[in-house]
Amino acid sequence: MMGGTERTIEMDEVRELYERARRAFEEVEFWTEEKVDEMVAAVAWEWQKEETAKALARLAVDESGIGVYQDKVAKVQSKTRGTLWDMQGVKTCGLVKEDKQKGLRIFAKPIGVVANIVPSTNPESTICCIGLSLLKTRNAMIVSPHPRTQGSSYLTVEHGRKALRKIGAPEDLMQCIRHSSGAKARKLMATCDFVVATGGAALVKVVYSAGKPAHTVSAGNVVSFVDETADLKAAAAKIVKSKVANNSASCSSENAVALEASIYDQMLECLKAEGGYLCNTEEREKLRAYMWPDGETLNRDVVAKPALWIAEQAGIDVPRDTRFLMVLGEKAGPEDRFSGEKISLVLTIWKWDNFSEMIELMKEMHRFSGEGHSASIHTENDDRKVELALKANVGRVNCNMPHAMANSGSWFNGNPFTDTLGGGTWAGNMTSENINWKHFLNYTWLSDPIPEHIPTDEELFGNYLAKWGRD
Repeated sequence: MMGGTERTIEMDEVRELYERARRAFEEVEFWTEEKVDEMVAAVAWEWQKEETAKALARLAVDESGIGVYQDKVAKVQSKTRGTLWDMQGVKTCGLVKEDKQKGLRIFAKPIGVVANIVPSTNPESTICCIGLSLLKTRNAMIVSPHPRTQGSSYLTVEHGRKALRKIGAPEDLMQCIRHSSGAKARKLMATCDFVVATGGAALVKVVYSAGKPAHTVSAGNVVSFVDETADLKAAAAKIVKSKVANNSASCSSENAVALEASIYDQMLECLKAEGGYLCNTEEREKLRAYMWPDGETLNRDVVAKPALWIAEQAGIDVPRDTRFLMVLGEKAGPEDRFSGEKISLVLTIWKWDNFSEMIELMKEMHRFSGEGHSASIHTENDDRKVELALKANVGRVNCNMPHAMANSGSWFNGNPFTDTLGGGTWAGNMTSENINWKHFLNYTWLSDPIPEHIPTDEELFGNYLAKWGRD
């Protein structure tokens, strides 16, 4: 157990990091857009280098024992380049908007020092996305790594600091706790000016208990609808591409597919052709017992592990070319844990013949796990796309795309690049958007007088009065 002196030293370390970050922040607080953009480009260039991405991905996989090395290399590079691309031409310094008719000028201001709480599933790319967004908005960042992936997060920050030194920018704009702990993370959040935390739903309460404004995220539990208008072979290929990427470490990987009854058997065969193995009743029970040993808590050993490894641990004999496991959904909610987020290469299969009823069933699943996050659909029926978007309590609905690649930004869709996905009030978050640069600014409105205009009753109530009168 840690003694009082050791705890004091740890807390002093956090305070020192903050003071250094604050000094660095004050140095760049009033930098011009040109200087800021040069700084952002320098760090992005360093992170997206192939040798950097490989080093970060290799260490992340070795430390955590989860994920796929090649997928992580690609993710570090694409997220870094994509985040930079989304900020091209964006104004974050000084005057950013003017409305002469209203006599308004709006000035963007940084927040200060931001605590960045990073998950083990993306210990490098999360830092790249948030780090570039914070630099673009002239904020400083102190990273609190997940205890399992401290080395890869620290190395990511060190590469960022190297790039800052190269152009003469203050390197303490980026810092990382070298040996992280729960106590240090809580102290960091309470000390900094703002918090951004990427992780599971349980993290939300911990973050807000620190007493600082914060951006948190929601758990994922993506249900992907497939109807009879879809190209079934293409839909299966997209779903599986997303599902197996990085061994399903992403909260945006499909957790379930909801298949229209008319194409149910055909779509199942398409999924099997892509490497899916459908567990029978006995195998499903073995898998359930392994994944939730106490009946409620997910066995962390299954997270982002190969399907063959999971099957072996569960005592299921599957073909050697199996890429993911499938089980039939039975009930929505805690009675059937397969209806929730699994963060593993296990896909739950549902059948529907009434689209609206299936949406309600998905919403019931989301109330149990993943409300606020996202949903997916493969269809050529635009009315169904719109109905899903209107009714689902999620921040994102992706159509006819591999969900994990599309949800947090991609070169083939318009979602902002990020690793941090807000789930809105549904998930206890401040925003339902993809968190990027625009979520790390304050604004000052400068107002000059304009000619006074007080609207008449007709201007304010014209339509109402014409229909209902003045009585």
